[in-house]
Amino acid sequence: MTVKYETKINNIGSSVEAFLGDKMLILFGENAPAELADFCLSITVKEVENEIEAGDTLQIGERKYKITAVGEAVEKNLSSLGHITLNFDGSETPGLPGTLYLEETEIHEVNTGDIIQVYAD
Repeated sequence: MTVKYETKINNIGSSVEAFLGDKMLILFGENAPAELADFCLSITVKEVENEIEAGDTLQIGERKYKITAVGEAVEKNLSSLGHITLNFDGSETPGLPGTLYLEETEIHEVNTGDIIQVYAD
């Protein structure tokens, strides 16, 4: 297993559930603007180690999700701001540059302290 990215959820905004109906979670580093922080999972900003590709796995806590498409700005945004959108709609073509697309599935509960990893098997 090659870990390409790893960070930790430091805080869960009070309005994160607002996007669950749209099958989305929003990640943002500690410096998220106040008006956005309530809608985000606050993470530690870390460098992406290797190219993130469709077919890789995103793991949040114990839950694993298959990556189906990667927006062109995902790696840059993760490394600089910690800011991307996780979209669980199964898209195989990236529609938005800052979005990581994942298999269409229920989004399981996330907790403060959960580790987020992207890796290739």
